[in-house]
Amino acid sequence: PDNAYGVDSGGDPVDIPNLSFEQFAAFHAKFYHPANSRIFFAGDDDVAERLEIMAEYLGDFDASPESKPGSAIEWQKKRYEEPVKVRHPYPVSDKGADGQPDTHLMQVNWLMNDKQLTPKEEITSTVLDHLLMGTTSSILRKTLMESGLGDAITGGGLANELMQGTFSVGLKGVKPENVDTVETLIVDTLKKVVEEGFTEDAIAASMNTIEFDMREFNTGSFPKGLSLMLGSMREWVYDRNPTDALKFEEPLAELKESIAQDGSKVFQDMVKEFLLENSHRTTVEMFPSTTLEEEQLTEEKDRLAKIKESLKEEDLQSIIDTTAELKKLQAAEDSPEARGTIPSLDLADLRREVTEYPIDVTDNEADSGVTVVRHELGSTSGITYAKLAVDVSDISLEDVALLPLLTRIMMETGAGEYDSVALSRRIGTHTGGVSVSTMISGVNKEGSTPGVVGEGEHFVSKILISGKSTSDKTEELFSIFDLILRDANLDSQAKIIEMLRESKSRGESTVQGSGHAVANARIRSRYSVIGYINEKMSGISSLDTVKALLDQAENDFPALLARLENMRSTILNKSTCRDGMILDLTGDATVFEKIEPSVEKFLGDLPGDNNAEQLQNFYSEPHPWAIQAKEEMATQAPIADEGFVVPTQVSYVGKGGRLYSKGEAVSGSTSVISRFLGTGYMWDNVRVMGGAYGGFAQFQPKDGIFSFLSYRDPNLAGTIDVYDGASKALMTSASDLENDPDALATAIIGAIGDMDGALGPDQKGSLQFSRWLARETPEQRQKFRDEILNTKPSDFKDFAERLQALKDPSSAVVSSKSAFEDAAKAGKSFTLQDIM
Repeated sequence: PDNAYGVDSGGDPVDIPNLSFEQFAAFHAKFYHPANSRIFFAGDDDVAERLEIMAEYLGDFDASPESKPGSAIEWQKKRYEEPVKVRHPYPVSDKGADGQPDTHLMQVNWLMNDKQLTPKEEITSTVLDHLLMGTTSSILRKTLMESGLGDAITGGGLANELMQGTFSVGLKGVKPENVDTVETLIVDTLKKVVEEGFTEDAIAASMNTIEFDMREFNTGSFPKGLSLMLGSMREWVYDRNPTDALKFEEPLAELKESIAQDGSKVFQDMVKEFLLENSHRTTVEMFPSTTLEEEQLTEEKDRLAKIKESLKEEDLQSIIDTTAELKKLQAAEDSPEARGTIPSLDLADLRREVTEYPIDVTDNEADSGVTVVRHELGSTSGITYAKLAVDVSDISLEDVALLPLLTRIMMETGAGEYDSVALSRRIGTHTGGVSVSTMISGVNKEGSTPGVVGEGEHFVSKILISGKSTSDKTEELFSIFDLILRDANLDSQAKIIEMLRESKSRGESTVQGSGHAVANARIRSRYSVIGYINEKMSGISSLDTVKALLDQAENDFPALLARLENMRSTILNKSTCRDGMILDLTGDATVFEKIEPSVEKFLGDLPGDNNAEQLQNFYSEPHPWAIQAKEEMATQAPIADEGFVVPTQVSYVGKGGRLYSKGEAVSGSTSVISRFLGTGYMWDNVRVMGGAYGGFAQFQPKDGIFSFLSYRDPNLAGTIDVYDGASKALMTSASDLENDPDALATAIIGAIGDMDGALGPDQKGSLQFSRWLARETPEQRQKFRDEILNTKPSDFKDFAERLQALKDPSSAVVSSKSAFEDAAKAGKSFTLQDIM
């Protein structure tokens, strides 16, 4: 593009060293001036007071007439007379002669429009994107995945948050000889759409899905005010009416009218005009290079060496002195006077009581053998939120790693008389969405002391089938729950192979792009049974499982099918399954009244005997997986410093250990202190001075495990040194806080803010359900909150002492081969494993 969107907003690491401080300061002064801002208020505060605050802030600035004109975005014209193809390398490790050949990535991209779309065109493009790419059964996504030409989808389809929309789609894991074939398949599929259109049920499913989301406006824990602000920016930032981006009734009605008159034609015309007849198209191919990483490092070293050679002795000393001064400024604490200029809450403004949400539990409802949990809220806008929890504790620990595959099969291969497409459309037409997931959740042991680290052997294991619908469609929602629970098509070899290839590709991408989460899961697997089991299902070790399952699916599918069928028959054991079932419902009084007959029918129709045998009591006896998991942990998750090698220019550095041991009481003050470390010491030393994109300090009070993490970190050994210095820094902070009550109050307020985030109705129900499932009492929660509110400087000192004596510390790092070599020279050694 010939506008600002042609450059990476985060900067190109190769080019960043060419940026001078003068350029940086001038850019900031020009474009980050209030004259170029949009000011948004949300809430029930006084409007006049808002304006006074705004006037006081803006009064400190002079006019900046160049700011707004200088940031104007010009329309990018469609100027390609024919599609453009480009090829670029991407780094891979050398796997040797016996390694798997590396594959290519390819993606086709269109600039959709070079003039403003009408509101009807905007909403039409959103629905069209769902028809093409929104579900695993959408025609473009389905055709590409079923082709076998690649492992996973690249490109997210429509991107319309900027002034001009783009549409991108492709595959990763493509053999070099198939790159052109993938491009042809994409274009041919779009031609088929233009020629044949979409079926009525496909349109109905996508329309209902999009309309349900817009009307529900469920932002989860993200504040609705901020969601409205960000939504309005789509228009406002380009000096258009901000509320236009939030209005959908009129354009939606216009689209419905077009569909009623001409069926699929409105979508066919858009594909033809904006994609097929649009020559402003690029095809980007990424090919593997085993030398690229080394070439980039060599080029950087040579460039820096030349720069250094060109400098005089006094120039070098000036750089050293300036850097030292910068580090000093970065490390300096803000003065109380400076912090006092920022508006903030007082401790007196905080609610001292824990917010409890309604819950009503009925064991063996209607003699069904099933427990029903209800959360009656003031209003859920006529929507039923439902979860069916089904116990899976009787399957073997060896098969636990297959649960992610089983839950995907339940959603994506069809069920009963419905193939995958028909099932997806039934869900889209009648509900606001259905999903299946696995839940492993720790519980309080009966008779244990509240707030004390437990043995880690007591937990519940469930498959969760979750969904939402309007109250008049709840019977249909329950019917879908029952269908996928009983009759999901397990005998779908081609689809399962496709899923496993995609899972492998996703897993490898997660290691490269979210290595901090991978490192954290690996650390937790060494100290916690639940952490170990979760890591088996979704951590770095699950990659080996997925590869083995893929091989079995391709070469011995009957054996894999037998495992899956055995898992389902074990879960749905007629004599026990209902005892492990829980139906969790969230709605308002009117919703519950309307859905009662549907609930009763659903409970009667569920598999299993209503006078089921009782499962073990997970609140008094260790979970059946716990003993075997502990035995495996000694060999499969040893306490060791591990490094996972991937092609990357950054590191994800994790280090952790046991902060509290079994039987020790954990105070709520730990939430304040771990957050204080993350937003203070880690922010200053890992992000600001270290240059990482993020630094985190995470502590889980229930199991006593603490971990440091960094995200997209240019350092490795130095970051571990920062972690090792945290206890000393925290001890200093404890002393400082004795004389700085405002800083202590700010830390407490932040921790309470994390607890008191805005929740949607479904989240309120889910939170209270989780509390009940864990057998937490309101008194326990209130005690923990009181401890947060009463946090003292001495608590910081106690935490620092524990951090200094962290038990059995170990590291998990995702980085490049060269970074690990440099770390070894600095005295930080790891047991290395090549991932890609």
